[in-house]
Amino acid sequence: MRLQFMLSEIANGLRRNASMIISVILVSMVSLFFLGSGLLAQRQVSTAKGYWYDKVQVSIFLCTAQSTDSPSCADGAVTATQRDQIRRDLDSLKPLVEKVYFESSDQAFTRFQEQFRNSPYLGSIDKSAMPESFRVKLSDPTRFGEVVSAFDGAPGVETVSDQRKVLDTFFNLLNVLSIGAVALAVIMLICSILLITTTIRQVAFTRRRQVGIMRLVGASSTVIYLPFVVETVLATMVGAALAIGLLWAMVHYGISGLFDNDPGGGGLVSLIGEHDVWLITPWLAVGGLVLAVVTSWITLRRYLRV
Repeated sequence: MRLQFMLSEIANGLRRNASMIISVILVSMVSLFFLGSGLLAQRQVSTAKGYWYDKVQVSIFLCTAQSTDSPSCADGAVTATQRDQIRRDLDSLKPLVEKVYFESSDQAFTRFQEQFRNSPYLGSIDKSAMPESFRVKLSDPTRFGEVVSAFDGAPGVETVSDQRKVLDTFFNLLNVLSIGAVALAVIMLICSILLITTTIRQVAFTRRRQVGIMRLVGASSTVIYLPFVVETVLATMVGAALAIGLLWAMVHYGISGLFDNDPGGGGLVSLIGEHDVWLITPWLAVGGLVLAVVTSWITLRRYLRV
């Protein structure tokens, strides 16, 4: 009987305060959407940096059978003799060369498949096109030019690149965007708290007669508070569900769709995918739930004396 009464009160409350409930849904949706966008931006930064970013400062890519544009690759793919010579030359540059990681074509292709698993062009990449490389960590990154002068144009070397310098601008941009999204999310969360507080106060005022009767018949504070809390939680969780849906659409139709129409885009950086949206979904759902329960309960204890 008590459960039926509680469900009836919740249903009546949702119907009588539809406009306020919709406001809570919309503000919760926007705030959690921006929070999710910030989290996804952080995941994009981590994904794009990849395994080697924190270790490697210089990459020496060796010739493949398809390397026809570089004069140093005129004889085709790098030979074992050329590869060994490059390794000896790197060893001779110590202590400038602190560490050297060799990556074979098979290892490069495996890493490519993992990092670019969401790229629409993954299936069109042949393993033979993946170059072998020496990934070099320098004791002094500012002396990158010495490595370039030593290996650029050497037999078997297709190109020498400072990957960190190339990617730093992009990563910094992503970091700024993610921080901005989180900052905006915090502002929207504050707006959500204020709106939920105001909504509960107004709803409690409109039900003051009903609350008074419940007090007289000896209803506990939990019984009186629960309909207000459940209504707020339902509205906030609907907003969270809409935010998650928007994030999924942004990734599925925005990021993936954008690079579907950009033949060169899928190879620029490894991309976040729908899997990343599902990974942050529990955090958004729990965050919305905690926001609704804590805000509504504190507001009721302050403004609805039982």
